[in-house]
Amino acid sequence: MPEPIVTFNEESLKSDLRELVRRTVEDTLNGLLEEEAGDLVGAERYERTADREAYRAGHYERKLTTTSGEVTVRMPKLKGMRFTTAIIERYRRRETSVEEAMIEMYLAGVSTRRIEDVSEILWGSSVSASTVSNLNERAFASVEEWRNRPLGRAYPYVYVDGCV
Repeated sequence: MPEPIVTFNEESLKSDLRELVRRTVEDTLNGLLEEEAGDLVGAERYERTADREAYRAGHYERKLTTTSGEVTVRMPKLKGMRFTTAIIERYRRRETSVEEAMIEMYLAGVSTRRIEDVSEILWGSSVSASTVSNLNERAFASVEEWRNRPLGRAYPYVYVDGCV
């Protein structure tokens, strides 16, 4: 039997593609943060202008869990101004869709310990069972707030009993 000319390792290809997407997401987020810092400062890197509002003071690294995996985000530091970004909420460690997926898994009956394992497999970073519980408590609190809101007007209704 002849040997195959080309061999195909599907797992290796999937792994390489996953890493490519993760790296692309990381590079894009870091590029957007740099642009945003440049807009806030009012000058490009190493540029000296009279209307400059702040100065760059380096970066600090932060981990962010996305649907593409865990990425390292280089958050710019500024002197003379607090850096606030519209891209990532302050103190946010996970993308919103990741949190929504965890809440949906919990509502579907998956245990908090199992969600911990699944999050490690899907996104490359483990989420503790207590974090899953805290996320669900916040979700349930907002649902209860919505359920108990004042309706603002009267809604007429008719009650029909099926007995004769």
